[in-house]
Amino acid sequence: MPTRKDFPAPLIEATEYIAAGRLAKAEPILRRYVEQNPGDVNGIRLLGELGLQLGALQDAENLLQRAVELAPDYHAARYAYANALYKRHRYEDAIAQLDQLLAQEANNPGWLTLKAACLVEINEHAQAVPLFETILEHYPQFRQAQLSYGHALRAVGRSEQSVAAYEAAAEQIDGAGEAFWSLANLKTYRFTDAQLTSIEQLLGDKQCPYRDYYHLLFALGKAREDRGEYEAAMAAYVKGNQVRGKSVPWQAETFHHDTRELMAFFDEALIARQRGSGCESPDPIFVVGLPRAGSTLIEQILASHSQVEGTAELADIIALARKISGKRRRDDPSKYPSALADMDAQTLRELGESYISSTAVQRMTDAPFFIDKMPNNFSHIGLIHLILPNAKIIDARRHPMDCCFSGYKQLFASGQGFSYGMDRIGNYYRDYVDLMDHWDRVLPGRVLRVQYEKMVDDTEAQVRRLLDYCGLPFEEQCLAFHETQRTVRTASSEQVRQPIYRSGMGQWEPFSRWLDPLRQALGPVLERYPEK
Repeated sequence: MPTRKDFPAPLIEATEYIAAGRLAKAEPILRRYVEQNPGDVNGIRLLGELGLQLGALQDAENLLQRAVELAPDYHAARYAYANALYKRHRYEDAIAQLDQLLAQEANNPGWLTLKAACLVEINEHAQAVPLFETILEHYPQFRQAQLSYGHALRAVGRSEQSVAAYEAAAEQIDGAGEAFWSLANLKTYRFTDAQLTSIEQLLGDKQCPYRDYYHLLFALGKAREDRGEYEAAMAAYVKGNQVRGKSVPWQAETFHHDTRELMAFFDEALIARQRGSGCESPDPIFVVGLPRAGSTLIEQILASHSQVEGTAELADIIALARKISGKRRRDDPSKYPSALADMDAQTLRELGESYISSTAVQRMTDAPFFIDKMPNNFSHIGLIHLILPNAKIIDARRHPMDCCFSGYKQLFASGQGFSYGMDRIGNYYRDYVDLMDHWDRVLPGRVLRVQYEKMVDDTEAQVRRLLDYCGLPFEEQCLAFHETQRTVRTASSEQVRQPIYRSGMGQWEPFSRWLDPLRQALGPVLERYPEK
């Protein structure tokens, strides 16, 4: 396939912007080029890969699918297409694309690594972990394989081996930023003086790649915070959010408008009119809220019950909402939620059945109930109610300052653009609370709210309350949740393998003097917490 020197000038210009982390500069150049050259697969691929970095996953998938259709033998395009499918949680479809590639080059380490990562996401760790080990046996310096291997080991609770994989990746010259952040993201890891020096030296290198740079900033913030050096930690977090926020677009006004549209659409009349519709399956238990609000703790408690299986943060409800929206591109008008008004009972039932069918790949046991822990599903409680009226819905709520500051410190693998700024996350939290208030009004008793602080202070009473809501008998192992052996794929994976602790409360307080923008953005929702 063509090399970079064969690219037209606009594509070279765009790739230079991308390399410098100036994604917003690259996008209009690539869009204009593709509009003028709709058959140029190089331009289409670059625009699709840029969409992956910007979080415009639907656009990216469409573009990369088109590139593969135009040039079936363009391996870089097919690999990018598989990556788009992976990021959209369509793991089996991604594996199908990767298998086509591997039929041509069976030992390609990049393709094998992405396939193994897909296997991890569908809980096929028995296949994934040995595959990573095989890759590293032949390619010991392949950093991405080391990282993905570490992620897989972490998910299944092999913590010491996970740390070793991350440390090995951090020792490599290229791409150390993500490895250092992966260590910081364990939450329980503490950096040595030598590692801290390495992080700061890498940050001081003017040639430090953009992706490494923001990973290193978040890792530095965590390292300084752990040492009680709060001013230095805050400086690193602020810089990290500024840098990452430039490449992860977020329109607070758009989300606010969308939230108000949901509240206007899902009124008492609509709920009454559609009563009796949907799929009757009681299998799903949805845990919603904001990231870092205690949802993984709730999931771990429930997944310790003999009748409940923990899965992951599933994108299936969001995918259904996107399908209903009818959007092909980011700028297209959305038919969601308005299209739901014209759907009859059979259509709503079929939507619910499609959710049950699409999530089946995540279920590894014969437990009758399973957990979907996608936090963003709080926006789609109306949809969930219409298509799955017997599903349980739990709202994980944590003190606004603790929750938002914890999110602000977190570098997410993808999406969650609302978190990269105090104004962003504070306004998002306000819209979340307003929308949850609305669901409480139009669907009284439908959602169980679980406050993190109450769970910490009176664990047994809150666990019994949680199980009662789910219609489950009390089981002692739900109190010993930290002993439960299962896959956990979130930033709290190490924390929920420990007994419940109070240290997660008030973590924002040492940073209080720098958090006025967050307080102002939160406004009245800060004053009303805790809920009565």
